[in-house]
Amino acid sequence: MPTNIRRDIRQFHNKDLVLSVGNAVDRKRWNEDKYEAFLDELCGDREYQKEAIRTTLRYFLAGEYADLRALAKENYDKHEVLKERYGSFDGFEHQLNFPDKLAATLDLATGTGKSYVLYGVAAILLAEGIIDRVLLLCPSTTIESGLKEKFEELAGDADLRDLLPASAAVSTPRIIDGSESIVSGSICIENYHAVLAHVRSSIRDSLSGHGSHTLILNDETHHIANEKPGQQSRWREFLSNVDYGFKYVLGVSGTCYIENEYFPDVIYRYSLREAIEERFVKKIRYVAEMPTSNRPDEKWQVALNQHTEIARSLRQRKIKPITIVVTPNINRCQDVTEELKAFLVEHTGKNREQIDQEVISVYSGAPDLPRLTAVNNPNNKIEWILSVSMLNEGWDVKRVFQIVPHEERAFNSKLLIAQVLGRGLRIPNGWTGEQPVVTVLNHDNWASRIKHLVDEIMEMERRIPTFSLPKSSANFDLLNIEYTPRPYVTRHEKKGPYNLLEKGYVDLPTEGRKEDVSIELVDADTDIRTRWNTTIQRKTYTTEEIVEIMRQRLEEAEDDYYSKQFPPNKLRDIVETSKKKAHIQHITDSHRQRFLQALGTLRRKEAQVVKYEFEAVNYIPLSTKERPTESVSASELRGGGTKTLFITPETKATVPDEAKEFFAEITEEGSGYQYITVRNKYDFKTPLNAVIADHDNEKRFIKLLTEAANANAITSWIKSTPKNFYQIDYSWKKGEHPKRGVFNPDFFINTGNTVLAVEIKSDAEIKEPSPENPKKYEYAVAHFENINKHLTKKRSPQRYKFNFLTPADFNTYFQSIREGSIGDFQSQLDIKLRE
Repeated sequence: MPTNIRRDIRQFHNKDLVLSVGNAVDRKRWNEDKYEAFLDELCGDREYQKEAIRTTLRYFLAGEYADLRALAKENYDKHEVLKERYGSFDGFEHQLNFPDKLAATLDLATGTGKSYVLYGVAAILLAEGIIDRVLLLCPSTTIESGLKEKFEELAGDADLRDLLPASAAVSTPRIIDGSESIVSGSICIENYHAVLAHVRSSIRDSLSGHGSHTLILNDETHHIANEKPGQQSRWREFLSNVDYGFKYVLGVSGTCYIENEYFPDVIYRYSLREAIEERFVKKIRYVAEMPTSNRPDEKWQVALNQHTEIARSLRQRKIKPITIVVTPNINRCQDVTEELKAFLVEHTGKNREQIDQEVISVYSGAPDLPRLTAVNNPNNKIEWILSVSMLNEGWDVKRVFQIVPHEERAFNSKLLIAQVLGRGLRIPNGWTGEQPVVTVLNHDNWASRIKHLVDEIMEMERRIPTFSLPKSSANFDLLNIEYTPRPYVTRHEKKGPYNLLEKGYVDLPTEGRKEDVSIELVDADTDIRTRWNTTIQRKTYTTEEIVEIMRQRLEEAEDDYYSKQFPPNKLRDIVETSKKKAHIQHITDSHRQRFLQALGTLRRKEAQVVKYEFEAVNYIPLSTKERPTESVSASELRGGGTKTLFITPETKATVPDEAKEFFAEITEEGSGYQYITVRNKYDFKTPLNAVIADHDNEKRFIKLLTEAANANAITSWIKSTPKNFYQIDYSWKKGEHPKRGVFNPDFFINTGNTVLAVEIKSDAEIKEPSPENPKKYEYAVAHFENINKHLTKKRSPQRYKFNFLTPADFNTYFQSIREGSIGDFQSQLDIKLRE
């Protein structure tokens, strides 16, 4: 799928982007009534499956559409939302993979039976004689195996076969794979890599010249749309190849996203929200709040406690639950698998052989992969599955009741969230009574971002968009720099012995062997919050064990100086003194780390630091008109939420139709939503229709920007977005590891010949800055100095100035703007960050 969709100017619901297939049917060409009994038997009470099949067949057979281009044009002409989304029909058509074919996608939530829809479409088209063969492509051998088994079962069902018309051209299709030639009356199910040009396969030879009467089905088509460019182009080349002349192409997926962008060719959608409401899949709940901990063992313990509690609740149903742990890539999957296994051996009383039976990792080529096929068997021992976020293997596991995203990268886009949730949505066979729930044990720091994405996937949350008004006189131009990072290494030799443990003890935090914790969980579909109370058990060490660990660390030094300075009896005194001063009886793992950190410098004879220089390669003009759309939700604006919406009397006219009702609700007196109206539009000197303050410090800053005295001293200003607008590269060190990053200054203020860039922080940063902020400051200052030098060479009068700013200096900052002395201003945090 192409990804260069133009920037949205507002928030679009997926349902609004679905292409409507008309109800007009030339009955001489197609009469769907004769297949109703067949559909009833195939789909049962799942009406959405029947409707997906009917919609597809009307599109293919009713005679109203020559190709996808015709369907897209009809919808574009009828629906304003598509005109606003794509800008022009040419822009829309550019997003369509196969505009000259009868091609489309069905969006069916994971766990709702896509294979039945695929079989239904294939069986009816074969029966009608419209096509005489089918090629079903899927992204993995695991999915291929499952589909082949399901299709063989359906093709062999005599009751189903008997409901096809007596005149059916094909009533019992032959189910094969790519090892056989695709002949008339067959359905070939194959991993789509088999059709790539460099792969030897019988598929290409047997389809040459038969494309017009071949149906192409693409299962889990999001895998193909998100493939690497080379592989994606070869897949598209195969389907576009004139030697085959394919006419009918249908894809299905429960995650119709290219990262966060919705597919442009969906003709039917059965959403996750509908599936939950109609009880065809499990409900979803995730963490809204939990105690802070950076210790892997404690996070694993919470996951184990939840897993154990779920197992207890399912015991009467004779279901053994599975917890899925999601990692961002294969290497992390392998590492985290070993980490979890070691934890379970230590905390469950089971030996390594038993844990190896209960824990598997799943990714392309994983040794454990064959064990996945039996995971639904009642006596199967698997309880923990570790997998990568972009799940390359498809699997139908119905006893998943907990999902643990190990890192935010595994759970930070609509595609990944929809895909990961899909692994836990299926309901076990024979389930009766209360609707089951799958729990997502995410870090609570991600809760707001997860809620944002989950709500959009489920189309539950009402939102207000903010965007630049192209015709606003407050728009202004900015200048940015494109850099090439160049790494270099610096080395610092150690000179003389280190002064160790001078105080005679180590400061230890107060921490016990056990801690009662309370975790707040929120139901995704109802927003109802509940609390789950559990207990974390911490590993403890004796004084002698810590003495031995410290002694071993001292012996790692280049000579015996330190081991002579600190014999075991002296180390013992240090440990005991440390315990007394901290008023603790037991030494926990975090205490052990503190003792080791006190000796940490001995591990190196020479310090080696990797740094990055960023070489400017291009100066890039940027208009505030290009600032991406940003939106705010109902939950974020409610009392207790973190955000505030700034509006003017003119904002209402810019709000899209579907958000007008929500906007009216927000601005109703006593609504409880957090918003501020700037009564005089001339004090609101920004090209944005409205502005979102992400936290209280930003709210205070925006209020000062809109005060009359300050507004009179400013030409215009804009609130940036957290990413994808004005980015500055920087490099910093996290622990022992160098990291590259980008950050977007929060505000740009145009005061005439000076553009002020501002990053807003809290007053707490003045006392103890976050580790990355000194480097953000260093690189940002250098960035704007480079821009100023460039502008000087170009003889431009414009200059840039950058500041980190906290509320402690807000008043002084604006006074400097009013007095024209802003060029000399430096904040308390600027000074602190330079230290």
